[in-house]
Amino acid sequence: MSGRIATAGETTTMTAVVQERYGAEPEAVLRTGRLARPAIEPTEVLVRVRASSVDRGTWHMMAGLPYAVRPVSGLRRPKLPNPGRNIAGVVEAVGPEVTDFVPGDDVYGTAVAAFAEYAATRPDRIAAKPPGLTFQEAATVPVSALTALQAVRDRAKIQEGQQVLITGAAGGVGTFAVQLAHAFGARVTAVASTPKLDAVRALGADHVIDYTREDFLADPRRYDAIIDIAGQRDLRDLRRALTPRGRLVITGGETDGRWLGGTDRQLRAHMLSPFTGQHLGTFISSEHADGLRDLTVLIDAGTLTPVVDRVFPLAETAAAIRHLLDGRTTGKVALALPTE
Repeated sequence: MSGRIATAGETTTMTAVVQERYGAEPEAVLRTGRLARPAIEPTEVLVRVRASSVDRGTWHMMAGLPYAVRPVSGLRRPKLPNPGRNIAGVVEAVGPEVTDFVPGDDVYGTAVAAFAEYAATRPDRIAAKPPGLTFQEAATVPVSALTALQAVRDRAKIQEGQQVLITGAAGGVGTFAVQLAHAFGARVTAVASTPKLDAVRALGADHVIDYTREDFLADPRRYDAIIDIAGQRDLRDLRRALTPRGRLVITGGETDGRWLGGTDRQLRAHMLSPFTGQHLGTFISSEHADGLRDLTVLIDAGTLTPVVDRVFPLAETAAAIRHLLDGRTTGKVALALPTE
């Protein structure tokens, strides 16, 4: 298995999650082992990781499913030692061309192979950690909150007074999306299961729909925007719930398809959009420092708060992913790393 290795003469190793083959069951493909501490390029930062988190993207990279992800993750086996991406920690070292950070800075953001004691990343993928968050809270923000911000603000272009529907509202992206839509002045309808309704209501939802008991299509209201995170409804159904000029933003595409995994629905939305008054589409979230700084402003103002369902130690990363897959999670699942 290929991966970044320490500089010549350096023998320092670190504890890390290790994955050597693809598989849908985390217990079968993830283990804890020792790897060389990553070297950094002149333009990179080495972060001592204090916490990380898991999301649906973690599972897709781990499983290599749908097959469409493999040009990025590795065709036959994983390119990287582990599928982690979210980090919160302390800058350990910086390359000679890095001017934005110095050792000792508390940061959060994204990196590759982040389920480890150390991770190398670029300065444009991290930002100063919000001082009011713990490392574990901060580690749940980057991927999911950036996706929510780009869906709500940049793609749905939500404005004050609009009616907005959010499916999958109790998940990692959903809990951030509900708060953001509420902060932008929308009237938010959140779709979730029975045990999670109070939680999404507390985040700012004006109306909640229990999908185990009722269909949101039965509600007579029509929405100016739909943020579809759950990824289970047919495109035709979602269009029926939109106003004639409404905007549909698909951020989830979870099906059992091994080749496309639900992305065919997103492709159909793109193809149909030019022929209707409704704006239908999807996007690939961008992970960058500018977005993280925007999130920090919202977090510092008390507008955005991470919802942490559970915290697992790094050695139980497989159990953390299993907990996510079981579907009982409200918000995010974090990973804690040793402080020494």
